[in-house]
Amino acid sequence: MPYAITAADTESRIIAGRIVSWNAEGNTSAGRTLFKEDSIKMAKNIKLVLQHDVTRPLGKMVSFQQDATGITAEFKIAKTTAGNDALEEAATGLRSDFSVGVDVEDWDNSNGVMAISASNLIEVSLVTDGAIPGAEVAKVAAVDTEDSKPSSDVEDVIPTPTNEGEQVSDTTVPEVAPAAESVEAARVEVKAATAPYISTTVRNPIVDKATYLEHSIRASLGDDTSKLYVAAAADTTDNAGLIPTRQLTEVVNGVSNADRGAIDAISRGTLPDAGMSFEIPKITQAALAGETAEGVAPFEQDINTSFISVPVKKFAGQQTFSVELLDRSNPAFFAELVRQMEYAYAKTTDAFVATGMINNGALNATANANSATGILAYTSSAAAAVYGASLGFARSLIVSPDQWGNIMGYNDAGRPIYNAAQPQNAAGVATPASLRGNVAGLDLYVSRNLSGTGDSSMIVVNPEAYTWYESPRLQLSSNLISTGQVQVMYYGYGALATKIANGANRFNFT
Repeated sequence: MPYAITAADTESRIIAGRIVSWNAEGNTSAGRTLFKEDSIKMAKNIKLVLQHDVTRPLGKMVSFQQDATGITAEFKIAKTTAGNDALEEAATGLRSDFSVGVDVEDWDNSNGVMAISASNLIEVSLVTDGAIPGAEVAKVAAVDTEDSKPSSDVEDVIPTPTNEGEQVSDTTVPEVAPAAESVEAARVEVKAATAPYISTTVRNPIVDKATYLEHSIRASLGDDTSKLYVAAAADTTDNAGLIPTRQLTEVVNGVSNADRGAIDAISRGTLPDAGMSFEIPKITQAALAGETAEGVAPFEQDINTSFISVPVKKFAGQQTFSVELLDRSNPAFFAELVRQMEYAYAKTTDAFVATGMINNGALNATANANSATGILAYTSSAAAAVYGASLGFARSLIVSPDQWGNIMGYNDAGRPIYNAAQPQNAAGVATPASLRGNVAGLDLYVSRNLSGTGDSSMIVVNPEAYTWYESPRLQLSSNLISTGQVQVMYYGYGALATKIANGANRFNFT
């Protein structure tokens, strides 16, 4: 049974959502069909395929959860052309439904409905149109419908269930409903893809001779707004008012992006599926061994452990706009709206991680200058300090944009060191065209959430000492009937686990 793709995350290549709901009745070519509770037996190595064509695999199921309401699952998408297309189509709502393909073992006919009580899951498909009422899908969506429970964060969710038929096998059910050895069921159509375009400039209503004449008269009568329109139209062309000013659908954005240098520099983990905190066991006293004489009992030392408590944080942003903007504007609006909310989410989460390492990491014991000699002194002492504290190797160097500029300027008698083309000069790679590189054997990451060239403008870190756990990023929408507006919330959950605080070592400026 179809259900919402609740996440289409191109960074982690995960598509997730509900693949079936129990006792949800819908129309297939076998007639009215439903799955009873626990009627699908899961198997290993379930593939996600395109439109039930097993010769066109997209990825594999990596996890699933089954409860009294149905089954939800996550699929890891392969790094293929078809996989890339599937991620884009799921994220933009072009191919937004899940459909299950099963071998039916047991069923009965209840008032014309084929009620399946036992079946084996063969595959799950990414499809365009569904057959059974389920969930609503947006670009990156967790949009509830009548058949699912609303999120605690948004109460008024817009449902749009419909029914459409979908193919099953040719085997027939005696008398009333055809039987099927393979039942394919999926959710309903996507809502609201007439999304509008965001415009940051005022459109001039003067678009022809008539409107130019109208506003010329109003301007002569003292209407200040019309005076501005007439002046703008006169500046457009020698034949004022005959050629309107067009607005392109491209958007220039020089204030935000999706870079997350601090998060990229540390290890990543999957956020637990429930709870607003979780615990990680940590060994505080290791086992010991010692030289032991013949006939003497071996040395004994108990292993002691404690638990690291990790709080889960919600990161969310919201936009409110009119239904007129949603219904009557350029379709590029909604894509740009979500893109901008993604950028804001990226900046906030990366700042959270950078602040965590600054607050918990050790300040380097030796003050260092902003020079080629100083950075080598810092990275070498910091790497040794990180290993001593975490018994793991430092592999990442996070720097501010200002320090990135310094590093690219370090030279040996005028020959650049870190962006050098000649091998005898190269001590790493740091170029103006990339936020990634290598400095003194450490992977370089640039984070705009570090600033300046003073203390804490560079961090050497063992990636395993800090782990960022993150949920899929989701989108919820609701309508405000009283004001005729629509609200969209873009949100996700994340947790920074400081496993070994001194596994990060901060620059100490002199």
